[in-house]
Amino acid sequence: MKSDRRATNDLAEECGSMSDRVRSRDELHVHRLLQDMTAAWNAGDATAYADLFTEDADYVTWFGSHSSGREAIEESHRFLFAGPLKGTKLSNSAAADDGGASVRFLAPDVAFVLSAGGLAGQASVVSFTAVRQAERWRFASFQNTRKQEIPGPPR
Repeated sequence: MKSDRRATNDLAEECGSMSDRVRSRDELHVHRLLQDMTAAWNAGDATAYADLFTEDADYVTWFGSHSSGREAIEESHRFLFAGPLKGTKLSNSAAADDGGASVRFLAPDVAFVLSAGGLAGQASVVSFTAVRQAERWRFASFQNTRKQEIPGPPR
């Protein structure tokens, strides 16, 4: 029979391992959300794109425009996909191992996501807040920042 101390250590190790498995599964779900976002954008599907966001999501574009709520996100992207951004493809990468996205859990059901992104030739850094709602992950916030050289003396 194991000592109480050893049994406690074994239980802690088992729980830690279980927690790591859950965290790993949740991280995969968040990366899948990024992949689904890219697929919906690349298909020009405003409904599928907006469905990845919470009902009350905040969405800030690279030029500072703010949309509030899934309905507004869908409406604005329906216009963009039919007009000025028709046929564009996102170049973001949801693969953490290539530096494309990182996921940091702030709470079990909330993650901060930082991702490379942008349209071809227009690199961006995109930050998201992902939340789990009813066993499904969605984005509650989105902020797109265009990468630019910092002005300074010539090199």
